[in-house]
Amino acid sequence: MPRKEALEMRSRLLLWFAVLSAAVAVVCGGSVTYDGRSLIINGQRRLLFSGSIHYPRSTPEMWPSLISKAKEGGIDVIETYAFWNQHEPKQGQYDFSGRLDIVKFFKEVQAQGLYACLRIGPFIESEWNYGGLPFWLHDVPGIIYRSDNEPFKFYMQNFTTKIVNLMKSENLYASQGGPIILSQIENEYKNVEAAFHEKGPPYVRWAAKMAVDLQTGVPWVMCKQDDAPDPVINACNGMKCGETFAGPNKPNKPAIWTENWTSVYEVYGEDKRGRAAEDLAFQVALFIAKKNGSFINYYMYHGGTNFGRTSSSYVLTAYYDQAPLDEYGLIRQPKWGHLKELHAVIKLCSDTLLHGVQYNYSLGQLQEAYLFKRPSGQCAAFLVNNDKRRNVTVLFQNTNYELAANSISILPDCKKIAFNTAKVSTQFNTRSVQTRATFGSTKQWSEYREGIPSFGGTPLKASMLLEHMGTTKDASDYLWYTLRFIHNSSNAQPVLRVDSLAHVLHAFVNGKYIASAHGSHQNGSFSLVNKVPLNSGLNRISLLSVMVGLPDAGPYLEHKVAGIRRVEIQDGGDSKDFSKHPWGYQVGLMGEKLQIYTSPGSQKVQWYGLGSHGRGPLTWYKTLFDTPPGNDPVVLFFGSMGKGEAWVNGQSIGRYWVSYLTPSGEPSQTWYNVPRAFLNPKGNLLVVQEEESGDPLKISIGTVSVTNVCGHIPKVQLRCPPSSNISKITFASFGTPVGGCESYAIGSCHSPNSLAVAEKACLGKNMCSIPHTLKSFGDDPCPGTPKALLVAAQCK
Repeated sequence: MPRKEALEMRSRLLLWFAVLSAAVAVVCGGSVTYDGRSLIINGQRRLLFSGSIHYPRSTPEMWPSLISKAKEGGIDVIETYAFWNQHEPKQGQYDFSGRLDIVKFFKEVQAQGLYACLRIGPFIESEWNYGGLPFWLHDVPGIIYRSDNEPFKFYMQNFTTKIVNLMKSENLYASQGGPIILSQIENEYKNVEAAFHEKGPPYVRWAAKMAVDLQTGVPWVMCKQDDAPDPVINACNGMKCGETFAGPNKPNKPAIWTENWTSVYEVYGEDKRGRAAEDLAFQVALFIAKKNGSFINYYMYHGGTNFGRTSSSYVLTAYYDQAPLDEYGLIRQPKWGHLKELHAVIKLCSDTLLHGVQYNYSLGQLQEAYLFKRPSGQCAAFLVNNDKRRNVTVLFQNTNYELAANSISILPDCKKIAFNTAKVSTQFNTRSVQTRATFGSTKQWSEYREGIPSFGGTPLKASMLLEHMGTTKDASDYLWYTLRFIHNSSNAQPVLRVDSLAHVLHAFVNGKYIASAHGSHQNGSFSLVNKVPLNSGLNRISLLSVMVGLPDAGPYLEHKVAGIRRVEIQDGGDSKDFSKHPWGYQVGLMGEKLQIYTSPGSQKVQWYGLGSHGRGPLTWYKTLFDTPPGNDPVVLFFGSMGKGEAWVNGQSIGRYWVSYLTPSGEPSQTWYNVPRAFLNPKGNLLVVQEEESGDPLKISIGTVSVTNVCGHIPKVQLRCPPSSNISKITFASFGTPVGGCESYAIGSCHSPNSLAVAEKACLGKNMCSIPHTLKSFGDDPCPGTPKALLVAAQCK
């Protein structure tokens, strides 16, 4: 794109942002219907951008800021699931308090003038423990989840009705003047439907009818359900719905994208996989242009934190940290800004897109145009270049346009390019952590060593290996398997082999730690094989089976098994299988039972000075700390720890598993979010339950902030967070800088005045603008060469 045209495009965008901001109206509900083009709200077709923000993955204190930033980013709708296992942890006992106050969440959405989408499920998957289903369902006689099964349908209808009635009682549906314009029943059922054979299709029809009969006054959707029964709308989930969506199953239904994944959720032991802002924008534009898409939901717009034990198998505590709003609610650039500009351009021509006639024709072998025209003459166009490597020039309506590789150019008036998906004109930013306090003194810590149970002291006995999940009932990640036996062999090198379908295993023989092993997200089974020292005579084996979240997907979830499946001792040429031996069981750790992570509970055990027992597995550590000053998000550094869970003032900030390295040799996560809502000004209680042999002396507390910004466009505009100013220009080059904001260097052409000009324009300011003109930089460093400007700065 020529520099002059890019400048004009940015000017038009700024004008459009102002026009759109002035036109924002407060949401006051109304009738919601649909036709083949879009949802219809109060008689008007609407093209809507939605963002997923899950209320339990943040705190009520964060909700106003998250929603406000989403609105500023051009989001019209806030989407969330309803989390059944959080709201009904015990059958018939409901909780809608604190982070679970879904009513308060939706009222905040409404107060900020946005709509809402409620995806009830109530199976939600969402990388959430047990897919959102409460585990007490597991013990309902004859139940088969998500099928034409009367017990499951009974409880599913109970919870769905409970949520709908709660929303109605607070007048939260648009038909009552509230913000909720759309609801979802079930979730990606087509992925598993075939496994239920003849019990699948009737369940789909029942679920749709059950939902519609609740008479919410707003439409219902089913995602990834091509045969969603009328009047339920079938919707798309995935990264490329502009390419993969087969379309609505009836011509009178709109094209809806319920999950446009802004990143890829992360699991322990696997490298990060992000998603570029350019790819997100391309797929959104393509969905609108090619599929007549009119509702796009970003999953996630803010991922947040999987507090406590809420994440599913192997999923990190940090959730979708690469979303437009990161785990802490900080704006992630350029993703947030690039999408904001896309939304503004689309909304500028939304009437044409919703009411015009769509045309499609070729502009070349890998190029095409999508054109929308109204009888009144209004016109909007999308010029698509599917060539992933080459820029091309195409002729469109007697005018040549240069299209970047793998991009879509949007012409709201069919004349001028207002946005190109591959041209990022917003600034980049990076965040950093400032250490505020350390815990390096042994005097700061106390420790409590978890006891190793033996067969005689366990409350549950069975002459078989019990299944892990069905025994713990999800009350704990942990299940002790204990046995005792007589060993008479003189062989000094017997080998213990344990086959497990859990996630982690710690083995103890005669009260001493022997070895650990673990599985992976990709492999559902693993084995521990290790030499063990056995006494001649009585021996005690204690095996701690650990789950890092319950499974969240797949058919027949109620039949999935976990835990230890086989135990044998190989002694020379002999092998003894203990699978049918008498076993003793203990659910959970003693520290969990006594809740020693709380202030009252911590007084129920004797704590000792750090190192009193030598560093070892299954140790609880506690200390006190004061809250860092300011408003920046607070984090704890656990890079020196192994695996476990941490609590601040009795509230779990989630699991950690630092010792499980990715293929790149790095921990999956080392910094853990501590919401300021969890904290007191002084004397906060930190309790860490360490399974392995981590070092608490290297734990530290810090604050997170955006500290670096970078612009690389014809007219650089830099902005620091509200509470900081530009303190240093770390790089400036007017000429031909090499690379972009993620990696840069001075090129063959460089103005020696670059740094001085940038410093004069920006230092000490919260926001600055540096024009891309020769007049600003003095002499031309390379006449005849097209020039760019790249500036990077620190905020403080």
